[in-house]
Formats: sequence, structure tokens, C-alpha cells
Amino acid sequence: MTVYLDIVFLENIIMNYIILMATGKITKNTIKYGRIFFSSCIGGVYAVLSFLPNMTIYGNMLFKIILSIVMVQIAFEPKKTKELLKRILVFYLTSFALGGCAFALLYFLKPQNIMMKNGILIGSYPLKVAFLGGIFGFLLIVTTFKIVKSKMRKKDMFCNIEVHLNGKEEQAIAMIDTGNMLKDPISKMPVVVVQKDNLKKILPEEILENLEKIIRGDVSKTIASWEEEYISKFRVIPFSSIGKEHGLLLGFKADFINIEYDGNEQRKENVIIGIYENSLSKTNHYTALIGLDLLGEEEIKNESFRDVKI
Repeated sequence: MTVYLDIVFLENIIMNYIILMATGKITKNTIKYGRIFFSSCIGGVYAVLSFLPNMTIYGNMLFKIILSIVMVQIAFEPKKTKELLKRILVFYLTSFALGGCAFALLYFLKPQNIMMKNGILIGSYPLKVAFLGGIFGFLLIVTTFKIVKSKMRKKDMFCNIEVHLNGKEEQAIAMIDTGNMLKDPISKMPVVVVQKDNLKKILPEEILENLEKIIRGDVSKTIASWEEEYISKFRVIPFSSIGKEHGLLLGFKADFINIEYDGNEQRKENVIIGIYENSLSKTNHYTALIGLDLLGEEEIKNESFRDVKI
């Protein structure tokens, strides 16, 4: 088989460029096209050198690792060793995925014309085949990373809670909210905010429909009939939110709550449940907000958390 080094050089520039672009997209790195192109050319030069006589040293595993480090450093300029290692790892994962896609496409088209030289795939196939294989692999791996990352975020951002009061219980999905620092101003107990619609099993309807009256102390005879059972558990919690700097939230001290997160279950006492009249989520995916202090900050260090305030 005749190997044209100019074609090998061009093919490798294209594939290296696609791999580096995918690495930049996945790691959310600033894309500098000139640096990526220059890094791709270095990879192309390496591929050409691998075919020259007496150049077997370039097929050495150590040299390949050094080359990948140099290419990533040139393309993305990571400032810290941790950032460099992260990008190298993604670079290798992307390379394997794109290489597999390109090889699969070539195998189905002309498997008899494919050969390997020093770990580099060559053959008498059209250049567009390698290009299309790289594009397909790029789309596949970027989409896969987005799906996996989205699922990881959802898993890390939510937990299940079970509120217990006077022998009754109510379940809710709570979003872990770094912005929820509410505490009872007197007892300093942490506050879990729950939509009032999600508390109908443990609180009378008369209380849920008259939250503002209870906060003002305007208790009618109908509501007063529940005082003996609930009045000692009520708390008034001051809070701030967008459009309401000095709001008041009616809350009650739960007997205890159970928190299920990441396969573990915890029982927490001395917790206030703040009753929120509106919806916390437009999609109703969650109906409660819970702060990090109830889960343990050391267990919840995750960059995907967002600050959400009621």
C-alpha cells in the first residue's frame, strides 16, 4: 500500500482539531481556534514522523503521552496541574470515542483497505470518510456528556424528605438550596420551606387557607378550635426575596423529619417547616427547599448547586 504523507498530515490535522474542539466544549474551556489549529498541526507532524524510516522512537508510549500533554497545553493553556489533568483525561476519552466512530465507519465501507502503522489508522479510503466519522463522533460524545451531566446534576440537587407532625406524615421532593439560610430567629432552628399544597395531610385546611391572618394574630373561632393542638408549634419566620425584602413566613416545629439523600437516610429533629403559599417550581418537580446545614456541607460540595431564594 502506498502511503501519501500529505494525506496523512491533513487527515490527522482534521481529526486532532475535532478532538480538541470536543474537549474544549466538554470542559467549557474558552475556544481559541488559532491555538487549537496549531496544536492539531503538531499532532499531524507526529503522524508523519511515525512513517519515516528509523523513526520508531515516535511510537513509544511515553512519547505519545508527552505529545498529548503538549497538545492540550498549547490548545487550552491550563493554569493549574489539576486543570491540565482534567483536560488530558477528557482529551483521551474523546480520542477513543471519535477514533471508534471513525474506525466503525471505515470498517463498514472498505475494511480490506485498512491498516495500522505505529498505532495510526491509514488506508486507501476517501478523506471525507474520516471527516464524517470525526463529525459523527464529535456530536455523539458531546451529546452523551450533556445527558450524563444533566442526570448527575438532577441527582445531586434533590432529596426526598418526610415531615412528621402529631402522628401524621407528609412526603415531598426538596431541592438542595445553597441560598436557603433561613432560621427561626429565637431558637435558631433551621427552616425547611414547603409549599402549603404539600402539607394538606398534616395541617387542617383552615390553617393553610388563613396563613396571613394567623401571622397577624387575627384568629377566627374556626381556626381557634385548632389552637390547643398547633398554636405552641407555630413560629413566624422573617425572610427576604426578590420583590419582598421584609416578608413573614408562618412555620411550625415538626416532630422530626427524615431526609433521604444519596442512598442514606437521616432523621433530624428541631426543624421548622416554613409554609410557602405559592409554587416553588414552575414544573412542580420539587415542592420544598432544604439548606446545606441539614445535610452536612462536607457531603454536598458540588459545583452544580445553584443559589435559589424564595
